[in-house]
Amino acid sequence: MTKTMFLPLLLLLLSAAAASTSVSTECTVSTMDDYPVPVRREVYGDGRIFDISHRYTMDMPSWERKDGLGRFLWLPASMKNGSLANNSLMKLPTHSGTHVDAPGHMIDRYFDAGFDVDTLDLEVLNGPALLVDVPRDSNITAKVMESLKIPKGVRRVLFRTLNTDRYVSDMNICLS
Repeated sequence: MTKTMFLPLLLLLLSAAAASTSVSTECTVSTMDDYPVPVRREVYGDGRIFDISHRYTMDMPSWERKDGLGRFLWLPASMKNGSLANNSLMKLPTHSGTHVDAPGHMIDRYFDAGFDVDTLDLEVLNGPALLVDVPRDSNITAKVMESLKIPKGVRRVLFRTLNTDRYVSDMNICLS
């Protein structure tokens, strides 16, 4: 088993403005049929956060798997079965769903030096970003990148591709 298989799952969040350093620890909960339902917080300080990750499903595409991701979530310890707590087990390839490729993914000497996603500073992944709509019938090539004329100072670029349409179409979010 390779080192990358042990990388923690990184939830990619995009902040539309700089997030405040003070974060409230209060938990907001609503109820539905007598069960608590957590309310997702989307505003931190002066910034709004958009979760751009796709929902994991058994049939979602996964690298080198013909039939999709398959079963990826188990509950090995359950309070219903006498355990003191519920404990989930999640096992999936690192190239499943929305993910970040680290410098060590394609350059072996960087991998050997420890440049994995768990060493990425979250400041790299959070903050204002430029959203680029990629034509649905084209690939992102060097020529396309050069034609974008990305303004100086832009630190993050997101590419909306055909895959975005396939997996975000039922979400009620707007990334632009």
